[in-house]
Amino acid sequence: MKVAVMGAGAVGCYYGGMLARAGHEVVLIARQQHVEAIEREGLRLDTQHFDERVRVAASTDASAVKRAQLVLFCVKSTDTESAAKALAPHLEPDALLLSLQNGVENAERLRELLPQEAAAAVVYVATEMAGPGHVKHNGRGELVIEPSTKSEEVARAFVEANVPTEISANVRGALWAKLVLNCAYNALSAITQLPYGKLVQGEGISRSMRDVVDECLAVAKADNVTIPGDVDEAVRRIAETMQNQYSSTAQDLARGKRSEIDHLNGLIVRRGEALGIPTPANRLLHALVKAIESKAS
Repeated sequence: MKVAVMGAGAVGCYYGGMLARAGHEVVLIARQQHVEAIEREGLRLDTQHFDERVRVAASTDASAVKRAQLVLFCVKSTDTESAAKALAPHLEPDALLLSLQNGVENAERLRELLPQEAAAAVVYVATEMAGPGHVKHNGRGELVIEPSTKSEEVARAFVEANVPTEISANVRGALWAKLVLNCAYNALSAITQLPYGKLVQGEGISRSMRDVVDECLAVAKADNVTIPGDVDEAVRRIAETMQNQYSSTAQDLARGKRSEIDHLNGLIVRRGEALGIPTPANRLLHALVKAIESKAS
């Protein structure tokens, strides 16, 4: 396949790099500093199992998406609308847009903005950009994708590229499961600027996370969302399997960037208000992250 990655930050570079390493034609649409580094030396794919330079095309221009059969849509949730508009003139009619984004609403927003097929994916990976053109993989890497006309072909391509991938009819529930994890960890990691392993050792942190999770589950239940698996076990495992990982929100605040907090704890607050469910713990975390963002700007 020809694959384009729109918003090739840490997540996009990891999955795009893995597909390129497996022989697919991949173009990364990224920021100028990353594009220049990748054009000079290739993408450095620094994983737990290998550290290699992978040759991929790179561009800062959305027109690079031309001819792509699969578009990995990896921009921040705050940029979904602007990125979709930038892609619109250049997309192939039968292209599949696979949303590898935080939050639970992005695939639906893409369907409203573009005529091409869009599908949601749940991403379980710990990655960071360690420098221009250098993606560091800190753990995991699984994908859960929504059924689509190309889901089996896409899943097969990822599996052959050593990316564990499954197709699920309950991606909405899986997205909410991931949302609960993000609500539990992201804001607290951002406010404290601590990685998950150290964060959970803090006094009162586990109880605070419990309050956040309980609110998320109450909102999900009121919204008729069926969350699969053992949520409490999943929350515990994050700190064990990603001990040295800082949340994406923490990374954004450390760089003075706007975070996705409106689509994480902020979404729980909005849905709670609409459904009559109180969410004071999520409201406080959302307000604190917004205050830090405001201070930085």
